[in-house]
Amino acid sequence: MASVSLPLRAAIELARPGNAVAAGVLTFTGAFVTGGVATGPAAVAAAVLATVAATAGGNAINDYFDREIDAVNQPDRPIPRGAITARGALGVSVACFGIATVAALTLPLVAIGIAVVNLLALIAYTEWFKGRPLVGNILVAYLTGSAFLFGGAALGEPLGAGVLFLLAAVATLTREIVKDVEDITGDRQEGLRTFPIVVGRKPALWVGVAVITVAVAASALPYLDDTFGLSYLIVVVPADAVMLWAALRSFRDPTASQRWLKRGMFLATAAFVVGRAAVVLG
Repeated sequence: MASVSLPLRAAIELARPGNAVAAGVLTFTGAFVTGGVATGPAAVAAAVLATVAATAGGNAINDYFDREIDAVNQPDRPIPRGAITARGALGVSVACFGIATVAALTLPLVAIGIAVVNLLALIAYTEWFKGRPLVGNILVAYLTGSAFLFGGAALGEPLGAGVLFLLAAVATLTREIVKDVEDITGDRQEGLRTFPIVVGRKPALWVGVAVITVAVAASALPYLDDTFGLSYLIVVVPADAVMLWAALRSFRDPTASQRWLKRGMFLATAAFVVGRAAVVLG
């Protein structure tokens, strides 16, 4: 039993279920903010399943390609510590992507198109663009934000959560820059040319602060154009404050900064949910 349960546990860890489920929540939120969850529950469920499975597969394939870098930066991850083989990790990824494909094929063409673009972007990132200055960071930022577009696309409204997509993508870009600062040692050993390695630690972090400021400015749009009311503003302002504070904290503690940037992004997501709920109930 132990010989079966240990690889299974490693496979689950490799997929990062918490991260995958969180991505599914983002897709559901995109559909909810678009305003059509009640009219298309089956499509929304399929989109959420596709997002969860694709994210899990992406996590696994990322660890497969990063196994040598992780041996330096993240030695406790499943492959470096020997909990699962590289071939096993590849198998987990293929299985997850298979589930995602089946689910996505039940959705409208615009959603399938987003899924195809995202798969190509993921392959491009892991194979060619990871470690290239800023390009890989931008791809990851797009992939995170696109979960909201995908939720809207499941209902035929891909731009229904456009501002939320922008906010999430820009916040993720800042977080990715901070992560690269944290991983400078291992990335240098692998010969990667990440943004902080090329321009320096402090200039890279200042770019992160600048782009999060753009996200904060964009978060005001749904209130200014009367899409959402005061309830949205009451939640999004603290979220903006958390993200700005976290970006500034990255100069002292990149690890803690990452965690708080993610929390701020989820709080901002909650603001959109509150804003839409107020419209529906009002």
